[in-house]
Amino acid sequence: SSPHLVQVRERIRINGQPISKELFSKYFWLVYNRLEETKDPEHASMPAYFRFLTIMAFHVFLQEKVDLAVVEVGIGGAYDCTNIIRTPVVCGISSLGIDHTSILGDTMEKIAWQKGGIFKPGVPAFTVMQPERPLEVLRDRAQEREVSWVPRGWTWGTPWRRGLSCLSPQCPLYLCPELDAFEGDHRALELGLAGAHQRSNAALALQLARTWLQRRGCRGLGELKEVPPGVELAGRPVPLAPAFQPTDAMLQGLRDTEWLGRTQVLPRGPVTWYLDGAHTTSSVQACVRWFRQAALNQDKPHDGSEVRVLLFNATGDRDTAALLKLLLPCHFDYAVFCPNFTEVS
Repeated sequence: SSPHLVQVRERIRINGQPISKELFSKYFWLVYNRLEETKDPEHASMPAYFRFLTIMAFHVFLQEKVDLAVVEVGIGGAYDCTNIIRTPVVCGISSLGIDHTSILGDTMEKIAWQKGGIFKPGVPAFTVMQPERPLEVLRDRAQEREVSWVPRGWTWGTPWRRGLSCLSPQCPLYLCPELDAFEGDHRALELGLAGAHQRSNAALALQLARTWLQRRGCRGLGELKEVPPGVELAGRPVPLAPAFQPTDAMLQGLRDTEWLGRTQVLPRGPVTWYLDGAHTTSSVQACVRWFRQAALNQDKPHDGSEVRVLLFNATGDRDTAALLKLLLPCHFDYAVFCPNFTEVS
């Protein structure tokens, strides 16, 4: 995953934990020296930072014999260096937003085209509710994926009737139902990550996890809730995947998930920090909704014993003025702006 918050080892985790300094150092030099020895003398350059770490991550996962690797794309998808995996078990695309416009394009449709580049022939894919046009672009990208091979043990047919055990020749793309659809009677799903936007991420995670478990032949994954006739397409360009009853392990996974620096509340003595890494219009709007719910739902004392300070930083070619404008409803007393460079005197 990327980026890291404090140290680069966070990008390569096993069982949720960043690999140790010893393992990182061992694999770093092993990969670095191998590349150095075998690089083309005519064009003697090493892979760039992100590309090197991606190669190293794959090497770590292979050497440490992980059962499952979850790989997050760096930027976009179509031309990202993580996109060399030919036959992933499943692909997922979360909410689209306007970001990295100089690389991905300046419209949601262009960005959707780039994101859909991770789809693979015969490999199921899931996405969450998107605006109509970008969703149509994702659908078209999925339909472009023609197949010249069949993954071992899989046959063609109608997916969902037998629970994704059979696939269509293109990339079968499905829309995740809302998280409410996964909740049983009188039991709300508890999420370890705060913010309403995490509910669509959780619904996507459930579908990806179930697909992988099914591919492994696991039993007792909860009954699929059949989609009523007519609801499946109901004006959507992409069919709706049926919800199912999450297993106890899935419920625990959602409950125990933590991701530092994202909608994180950190009390430290008299100061309470509210941390988030939002850097697009849609994610800052989601951050504001979370912050107002988490911190601003009570009136501020009039004696001046509480002040609200915005500590703000942004990198790259992002429209900082537009992002700051979205933060106005938070009514901060002070704002502190951090530069992107450090000087040592």
